[in-house]
Amino acid sequence: MSENVSDVGLVATATVIAVITPDLCDEFPEVQVVEPGFRNFGAIDNFGGEIVTVKCFEDNSVVKQQVGLPGLGRVMVVDGGGSKRNALLGDMLAEKAASNGWAGLIIYGCIRDADVIAKTPLGVQALGTHPRKTEKRDVGDLNIAVTFGGVTFHPGHFLYADNNGIIVSEKALF
Repeated sequence: MSENVSDVGLVATATVIAVITPDLCDEFPEVQVVEPGFRNFGAIDNFGGEIVTVKCFEDNSVVKQQVGLPGLGRVMVVDGGGSKRNALLGDMLAEKAASNGWAGLIIYGCIRDADVIAKTPLGVQALGTHPRKTEKRDVGDLNIAVTFGGVTFHPGHFLYADNNGIIVSEKALF
């Protein structure tokens, strides 16, 4: 990719591509838009990739397993039921996800260690923060359709996120 490539929905410089969700919505009106309420916590505030889903409630065992695997530029969408009673992601799992090539995580729930995650080269959006970790009961589902924020997330579809919001598409947009 050349240094000054520009296209609708993305700005590219060398190897960095910045997602611009308003432009993507204009160019691809069929995308689904997640209801507002998520905040950016990671050092990378715009990201996108193929969706991997995790459904868990107050148990991040499956999240822990998945961040230990190669992310291949994908985005993990974690349906934590919107719980604000503990955190599904902390600094150690975020650092592992970044080092294993995950583009980012969307957490329908809370994270912790926000100051460290803010310096971790990973996209992270969540509802908020909570200092308590989860119980580890090895409970959760991987790669099933999950629904929150008015959108159903399917494994294999694509997600793009920035400070303007989160959008989902059945196909890669770039």
